[in-house]
Amino acid sequence: MSQEFNVKEELSKLPKKPGVYIMRDKDDTILYVGKAINLHNRVRSYFKENIGRGPQIDKMVTLIARFEYIVTDSELEALVLENNLIKENRPKYNTMLKDDKTYPYIKVTVGEEYPRVMLVRQMKKDKSKYFGPYTNGGVKDTIDLINKLYQLRTCNRRLPKDIGKERPCLNYHIGQCCAPCQGGVSQEEYAGQIEQALDFLNGKHQQVIRELKEKMQAASEKMEFEEAMKYRDLIENVKKISETQKMSDNVGEDKDIIALAMDGNEAVVQVFFLRNGKLIGREHFYMTQLEDTLSSKILSSFVKQFYAGTPFIPREIMLQEEIEDMELVEKWLSGKRGARAYLRVPLKGSKEKLVELAAKNAALVLSQDRERIRREEGRTIGAVKEIEDILGLSGISRMEAFDISNISGFANVGSMVVYEKGKPKRSDYRKFKMKTVAGPDDYACMREVLTRRFQHGLEERSELRDSEFDENFGSFTKFPDLLLMDGGRGQVNIAEQVLSELGIQIPVCGMVKDDNHRTRGLYFQNVELPIDRNSEGFKLITRIQDEAHRFAITYHRSLRTKAQVHSVLDEIPGVGPTRRKALMKHFASIEDLKQADANELAKVPGIPMHVAEEIYLFFRKKETE
Repeated sequence: MSQEFNVKEELSKLPKKPGVYIMRDKDDTILYVGKAINLHNRVRSYFKENIGRGPQIDKMVTLIARFEYIVTDSELEALVLENNLIKENRPKYNTMLKDDKTYPYIKVTVGEEYPRVMLVRQMKKDKSKYFGPYTNGGVKDTIDLINKLYQLRTCNRRLPKDIGKERPCLNYHIGQCCAPCQGGVSQEEYAGQIEQALDFLNGKHQQVIRELKEKMQAASEKMEFEEAMKYRDLIENVKKISETQKMSDNVGEDKDIIALAMDGNEAVVQVFFLRNGKLIGREHFYMTQLEDTLSSKILSSFVKQFYAGTPFIPREIMLQEEIEDMELVEKWLSGKRGARAYLRVPLKGSKEKLVELAAKNAALVLSQDRERIRREEGRTIGAVKEIEDILGLSGISRMEAFDISNISGFANVGSMVVYEKGKPKRSDYRKFKMKTVAGPDDYACMREVLTRRFQHGLEERSELRDSEFDENFGSFTKFPDLLLMDGGRGQVNIAEQVLSELGIQIPVCGMVKDDNHRTRGLYFQNVELPIDRNSEGFKLITRIQDEAHRFAITYHRSLRTKAQVHSVLDEIPGVGPTRRKALMKHFASIEDLKQADANELAKVPGIPMHVAEEIYLFFRKKETE
C-alpha cells in the first residue's frame, strides 16, 4: 500500500451516504468503479477476509493502493455516475460491454426551416428526432424511399438564407426534390411533408400504400403509364420495408428481449428489437472481464451500459432473469425514456418463449464464434507465432513493413504499413514523398524513409520525457517489435545501419524473393531461413508485402496524376493556380477532364463559360495534333 494513503484511516472516514467509489493501483490506474447506497459499508467490505467475493475480486483487492469516492444525493445519481465513469475509463475489473460497432440511426433534423432526413451513426443532444438503432441493414434504402416519397432535400445548403443563390441539384431535375433552395415550396408545405415522413418512420405504412395506389390508378386512367410504373415501384419498396420477420404478440408495443449464454469466461448477450409489435432486428454483444461473475451481474452490467448509450428506450425490456438493482435500474430507464419503462422476467407464454429463443441464439453465436475466432487466430496470432518460431524471437505484436515506388526516378515515394497481432492497423499507415533523393535509387530512398520515420518517433518520445509516457501520443511514437523489409540482404543492411545510427534496437527481417518476385524465404541475422509456402506465417508475410506494395503504388499514382494535370493545365490561357486547383478537385483524372464538354466544365466553381470553352477547345486541338 502507498505510504501516503493509509487504508485503515481512510476507511474510518467513509460517509454513510450513497455514492460512487473508485479503486486505484500503485500507478494510479483505475481498477474498478462501483456504486453504493452506503459507501461506508460497501467499501469496507472489500478489505474483509473470507467473504466469498471470488478470485477475481480477491486479486483486485491485492492491487488496491488507494481509493476515492464521490458522494451523491441518491442511489439513482450514483448509478448514472457509475455508468459514466465506467464508460470513460473502462476499468480492468468491471464487466464490460465489448461493443465497437456503430449502428445507424435515422435522424430527422429539428431547428432547420427545411428539415432533412439523414443517416447518422451517433445520437447528439440537438433536439432532433432519432429512429433506431437499425441492425438489419436497409437504412439507406429507407431514407432514399422517404426522400422520393416526400421530395425532401438532401443538400447542406443553409435555407432560407441561401434560397436562389445556386442552381438546383440533380434531385430536383429527376423529380426527387421539391427544390426549397429555389423557393419552390413554402415552409408550411414542406413541414407537412416532414410530418408525413415522421408518420412513415413511426410505422404508418398502410396509409402510404393506399395513397400511392390511388395515384397509380389515376395515372393509369390518364394513360400516363410511366408515371403509374413509378408509383407501382414505390409501392413495392414500401411493402418491402414494412415486411416483418416475426410478430411478438397482437399488441403493437416496443420491447427489447435480452438473454445471454456463458461458457467459462466468455459471454454473449443477444437482444431482439421489437418495434410496434414487429421484430425489426437482432444483435449480439460480447461481455469481457467476467471471470467467476454471476449471470445476473453480467446482465445488469449489460443493461446499464447498453441503455446508457442508446437513444431509444422501449416501454418494456424482457430479461432472462432478475438483475441486481432491478427497481433502481427501472427507475433510471424511466427517467431516460421520459415515461414509465418496465423490466420484466416472463415465466410463461409467448414472451417466455421469445426470451428462450434469444438465449438459444446467444448460445449459437458463442459456439459459432469460437470456431470463427479459432480460425481467425490461426491466420493472425497463430501466423505471428510461426514467424516468431522461424526467427527465434518472442513477444512480437507490432510489425512494420516499408516499400519504395517510382518510375525511372519520377516521384519517388515510400510506404509504411503496420500490422498488430497479425491484423492491419490502417490508422498507423504512413506515406513519404522523397525530399533528398532525386533519381531511381531505392536504397537511398529507403534510408531516407526509415531515418525520417524513426527520427520523428524519437522526437515525439522526447517531448514526453518529463511526463508520463503515452504510446498513443503521436503517430510515430510506438516502435515495432519487428521491421520487415521488402527485399533481402541489401534492404536489411540499410535498415540496420539507420537503427544503429539512431541508437535503436529492433530486429530486422528481409523478405527474400525468387526469380518470379515471390517470397522464398526470410533473411535474418545474415542467414536466409526457409519458410513453408503453405503455412499461415508465409501467407501473412505475403499479405504484408502486398499491402506495402499496394499502398506505395497508390500514392505514387496519385502524385503522377496530379503532376500530369498540372503540366497540361499550365498551357491553357485563363487557367491559373486557383482555377487549376478547382479543376483538379472536381475531376477524378485527366481523362475525365479531357472528355468533359464546355457545359460540364462551366459547372466547376470559378470557371466561367468563356474559360470552359478555352479548355474544351484546347483538348480538341490536342487530339488533332
